Amino acid sequence: MTVIDDQEAMKRRLADLKTEHRDLDLAIDALVKAGNYNALQLQRLKKRKLILKDHIVVTANALLPDIIA
Repeated sequence: MTVIDDQEAMKRRLADLKTEHRDLDLAIDALVKAGNYNALQLQRLKKRKLILKDHIVVTANALLPDIIA
């Protein structure tokens, strides 16, 4: 596997993470608007969303080239 293949895989992974994060955001909004949600369920969704955000940041940073200034 080459560096380019690794970068392409990371870009796909980043896109998947962003999609899942966006979907969770929509699900959380729908639950809150419906009004009859389980607080524990909502808390778990929000925690998963934060974990995804962390993974997005780590993956995005890994794609940036190392620049020594």
